[in-house]
This record gives sequence, structure tokens and C-alpha cells, in this order.
Amino acid sequence: MLRRPPYSASLAKRKEIEKHINELLDMKVIRKLGHNEIVEITTAVLKICHDGKSRLCEDFRALRNYTKADRYPIPSIPHALDKLAKAKYITKMDCMKGFDQGGVKLNSMKLLRIICHMGIYDYTRMPFGIKNAAAHFQRMMDTIF
Repeated sequence: MLRRPPYSASLAKRKEIEKHINELLDMKVIRKLGHNEIVEITTAVLKICHDGKSRLCEDFRALRNYTKADRYPIPSIPHALDKLAKAKYITKMDCMKGFDQGGVKLNSMKLLRIICHMGIYDYTRMPFGIKNAAAHFQRMMDTIF
């Protein structure tokens, strides 16, 4: 596993990171740890999108080597379009922050640990970018709908 210190960031970027961290804390997507906890995986990085908005990114690629692949089938676009062609009514449901809806097992939280200038945090909800997140989300959607 990797152990990394937090990246340095300008004051403006630190304020943006704080905004995102506080939002995730309020939504209970992450939880703060004590400063003596070991950071195993990644550092939180602020990404500025093409529209000028920012988002918090984490690089969980190192975790992929330790993760067994979940081969749950994810429908293809042609398959979805075939199903829509036969529909009498079409509706749309937006799953806002969909991955944040899936919980993380307690023993997996230590693998989803991030660090920034504000401290060390564990994800309590599925973060975007995890190897099996798409399969987990699809399974959750199939169960609900």
C-alpha cells in the first residue's frame, strides 16, 4: 500500500478543498480520523473542471491491485435503447450523487482513506473511482428497481 503526505495547495485551493470536505462530512460520506491514524492509500486533490467548478479527486489506482474484480453485468447502451424502443412511457430518475448512496463495510474503510491539510478521513460511502464501484452501483439499482 502507499503512504503519502498531503499535497501542498495554495490558500485559494485550500478553501475549495475545505468546502468539499465539509460537504462530504455533512452528507456523512466521510468521517474524520485522529491524527495518529496511518494513511494507507491516497491524497485528496482539487480538480478544476472545464466549466470552472471544482471537485475533490482521489487516486485509488494502487488499490486496484488488491481488489478482486466484481463481474456483475452492466447493461450496454444498445441493450438499454432496445428496451426503450418498446416502451409506451419513458421517465427519468436522477440518482444525485449515486455512488454516495452505497455504504462501505467497516473493514474496507481503512483502504479508502484520504489525507489533506485538514486531516485524515475514511470514506463511509462508496467513492467514485473504485474498481468495483460501477458493478456495485448497478447491483444496487437492479435491487431497487
